[in-house]
Amino acid sequence: MPAEGKKAPAFSLPSVSGGTVSLKDLKGKNVVLYFYPKDNTPGCTQESCDFRDNFARIQAKGAVVFGVSPDSIASHEKFRSKYDLPFDLLSDESHEMLETYDVWKEKNMYGRKFMGVERTTVLIDSDGIIRRIWPKVKVKGHVDDVLAALEEL
Repeated sequence: MPAEGKKAPAFSLPSVSGGTVSLKDLKGKNVVLYFYPKDNTPGCTQESCDFRDNFARIQAKGAVVFGVSPDSIASHEKFRSKYDLPFDLLSDESHEMLETYDVWKEKNMYGRKFMGVERTTVLIDSDGIIRRIWPKVKVKGHVDDVLAALEEL
């Protein structure tokens, strides 16, 4: 289970930009991984647009951003295009990375239990160490919290 101060678990996922994004290829960069349940849903759209609207500020702090969900690359392509997202979206249809990062959880909605992504953000520093984990993210104001944590790196 990932924990603050520990090495981030390795991952390698297909990206909307083509090819694969691996943690080992991001060495030397601060990485913001935000895990979200589903493309084109209200909370996920708002969160993605908040990262979009603050992308220049995040880049200015030397960080890269990746959105991760179990949606397909085709779904991500439409979502990214529709909202003009300037960062990459990664697809984890197998749930392998979602499980490794402990964000694939049993959820309960209207009395129905199902498995899904618990909205979570992980900040990994340039040495591959997890510096912050935000579980059960509330979208409003979240990007400001991420920016404040980047200030501390």
